[in-house]
Amino acid sequence: MTTPVHTPSETLPTPALSDAEELTCDVLVIGGGTAGTMAALTAAEHGADVLLLEKAHVRHSGALAMGMDGVNNAVIPGRAEPDDYVAEITRANDGIVDQSTVRQTATRGFAMVQRLESYGVKFEKDEHGEYAVRQVHRSGSYVLPMPEGKDVKKVLYRQLRRREMRERIRIENRVMPVRVLTAGGRAVGAAGFNTRTGRFVTVRAGAVILATGACGRLGLPASGYLYGTYENPTNAGDGYAMAYHAGAELTGIECFQINPLIKDYNGPACAYVANPFGGYQVNRHGERFVDSDYWSGQMMAEFAAEVASDRGPVYLKLSHLPEESVSALESILHSTERPTRGTFHSGRGHDYRTHDVEMHISEIGLCGGHSASGVRVDDHARTTVPRLYAAGDLACVPHNYMIGAFVFGDLAGADAAQYTPYEGELPLDQLREAHELVYRPLRNPDGPPQTQVEYKLRRFVNDYVAPPKSGARLSLALEAFERMRADIAEMGAHTPHELMRCAEVTFIRDCAEMAARASLARTESRWGLYHDRLDHPQRDDASWFHHLDLRKSPTGAMEFTARPVAPFLVPVDGFTPAGGPSRHLGEVHPEQVATAGAREAAPVALLQEPTATGTTAHAAAGAETPATPRLLGLLSLTEEEPELSALTPYLTDPEPTVRRTAVTVLTETVPPGTGPALAAALADTDAGVRAAAAASLRELVETLPPEPALRDALAAALTETDPVVRATALDVLRALRLGDVELFTDSLSDSDIAVRIAAVRALMSVDAAGELARAAAVDPSREVRVTIAKALATAGPDSAMTHSALAELVDDPDALVRGAAYEALGTTGCPPALAARAEAALADPAWQVRAGAATALSATDPDFAVPALAKAVADPNADVRKAAVLALTRHRATEDARAALAAATTDSDADVRAYAARAL
Repeated sequence: MTTPVHTPSETLPTPALSDAEELTCDVLVIGGGTAGTMAALTAAEHGADVLLLEKAHVRHSGALAMGMDGVNNAVIPGRAEPDDYVAEITRANDGIVDQSTVRQTATRGFAMVQRLESYGVKFEKDEHGEYAVRQVHRSGSYVLPMPEGKDVKKVLYRQLRRREMRERIRIENRVMPVRVLTAGGRAVGAAGFNTRTGRFVTVRAGAVILATGACGRLGLPASGYLYGTYENPTNAGDGYAMAYHAGAELTGIECFQINPLIKDYNGPACAYVANPFGGYQVNRHGERFVDSDYWSGQMMAEFAAEVASDRGPVYLKLSHLPEESVSALESILHSTERPTRGTFHSGRGHDYRTHDVEMHISEIGLCGGHSASGVRVDDHARTTVPRLYAAGDLACVPHNYMIGAFVFGDLAGADAAQYTPYEGELPLDQLREAHELVYRPLRNPDGPPQTQVEYKLRRFVNDYVAPPKSGARLSLALEAFERMRADIAEMGAHTPHELMRCAEVTFIRDCAEMAARASLARTESRWGLYHDRLDHPQRDDASWFHHLDLRKSPTGAMEFTARPVAPFLVPVDGFTPAGGPSRHLGEVHPEQVATAGAREAAPVALLQEPTATGTTAHAAAGAETPATPRLLGLLSLTEEEPELSALTPYLTDPEPTVRRTAVTVLTETVPPGTGPALAAALADTDAGVRAAAAASLRELVETLPPEPALRDALAAALTETDPVVRATALDVLRALRLGDVELFTDSLSDSDIAVRIAAVRALMSVDAAGELARAAAVDPSREVRVTIAKALATAGPDSAMTHSALAELVDDPDALVRGAAYEALGTTGCPPALAARAEAALADPAWQVRAGAATALSATDPDFAVPALAKAVADPNADVRKAAVLALTRHRATEDARAALAAATTDSDADVRAYAARAL
């Protein structure tokens, strides 16, 4: 299989189909990464003759090539339970899971860890030889660090090259399959080519295992670099396309992979590594903002919202960590995860000791191992095509990660080993199709290069497919991807390497179309940012508590089926599979996007005029919209710094759009009298005008003079029916010190929670602690009672009325209210009676209450507080321990407090250690 190496000026001659090299095996494994290596080893151990094809070189191929810094889903006996892990993954995936597959990872993962360890893979252990599993997720300890994990692939390669394995496993590096061959409805082999010689290669096999990894080269990175992807850029969706064209079902393709990463570097921020050391994600104010757990797309939605808000950018906070933690992180992150990472930070003059790591959001991809999009498999890695298997990031086993890839590679290898090579003729039509796909670019060597075509294709993915999604944009995507067929057909190539890259573009296009059509088919929003449909913003369990499967129909069309989620093996609150038959959806057709609106209709007027009947009607075709001249006149005033009198006619215009625009101009120009004019607009009949006025008042509140006219208009607004108006009026009255107890008190009984919260803050601004104390025990809303507790913390120390109110709140049935009340006592002072209750609350089931109680004890007699806080430093919750350390800091003059703080300097949580060390 050797031919001369061609220079770019030469063009490889097209090999004849009849000159193909044919290989034979029991089990064909496509892809030599994590899952593929394990599949080959297991199949060989079961007695099969294995052929392992890898388009690069197995020694350093796949996402595992540079090592791994830890295992994200190790269910270690005594540290986690399989059922808890299955429930966690079910919740993270909004219930759309086949629990039987997830459970395989949960129950077989520990044995896989031990198997890898027997190969020489090192996992972190404590002084007693126990696995040092860390808790990163909130409901289980699953993260097992691998400080020396950079050599994992080398260890596996050594296993492949053992004498007994070499007798069973033939490795063909630099051979790239492009199609799985099928006959009689089952997989019988594959067709591809050698990426160095260009020779066409066919394989006949008893079974085929796809282990080609994620489709990481789908969206275009913000850098514009084609290969600067979050995922391994050699994973271009090869297996997704091969499975699809072989007739296998894929599922969850609308559930994208989107990850947090390092800004401008496109490497992972590695929270899984940093969090156990005490690092965490914060906004620019240093606030931890993620409410959901780290598994889910909901976390990415929260992350994206924070990045886009005025609280962005977002950072991985490391600068607070002690030196030993920073050094340990550097040794892991700069060697195992990304060897260039240290160089990147150094080039910017950044050091983890002085700089937190700015984070951003990755391009979209398809990945079962990190989200839930892949080839449909059962609990033995079988696809819907007999004798075709899928494992690793290619298979839809949600959040399967490295251990899951090993487990399903093992399952696939064991099951596939029972088959012997196909003995019939390989399908000639499929071989011709594969031959055409590979060598077509040689017929047009000077055509558009792969890099240009791929860039264009992936730009369309970013423009039209990346979330937030809409039916119109997805439809435009499908038009673009259809046009791209012609561009791809015209690509030129000279060398076998260029042929490989051209073939990858066809895979990317297939995956892009699958992603767009699947996203168009699921008419709901689910999985947070992964599938956020602007035109269908709600989750619809009634219609869509289903897997969305896609397949290639006999006619070549992409068709869909909504398949009910199977009954759960592990019950999960909030999700109850209803079962029932599958719903065949057929083809999904794009929306009409050739014109904006119906082609035959006249343009829709931006503004609508009242008719004689009081309804509205569109302006007639060709007629000028009556409001347009007024809008143009109004906008022209913006550059003239108009007086309020010039804007007043527009503020009272009959058209809501004119009035809204007038509010905008008023806010931009701010002539004298702006405050009262905006406050008057809070009474507008149009909700849009009222909302604009409210937003403007909040924007300008620091610059508005506190004049009587403004107070009167705001006071009048407190009686408006719009709760947004009432809450805004309270906030502005408070900020400008224009209100009093009498004005604010009535709003404590408002029907709207947001208004009552604004009233609480307003009353506290005028020192009306008594009014709040009376409201504390009667308000039905937890949010309001929490706000009252926090507000009372500002009432000043040793207030009998405040303590009376807080005494009511520490008995509240809601844990968050109790926690806030105890925390407030840390500021107001904690009298002996409440201190005794705080001590008892250190045993409360809710960590928020325990943390608040520890804070309360910071403000009481140290002889009473220190013994209780010394016990709290051993609380299982890190935030409780942190609160205890901070409370002890206020008592550090006592010897017992210093002893407890000294013990806390060895705490497993970096925050606890850091605060304890600082106190000493």
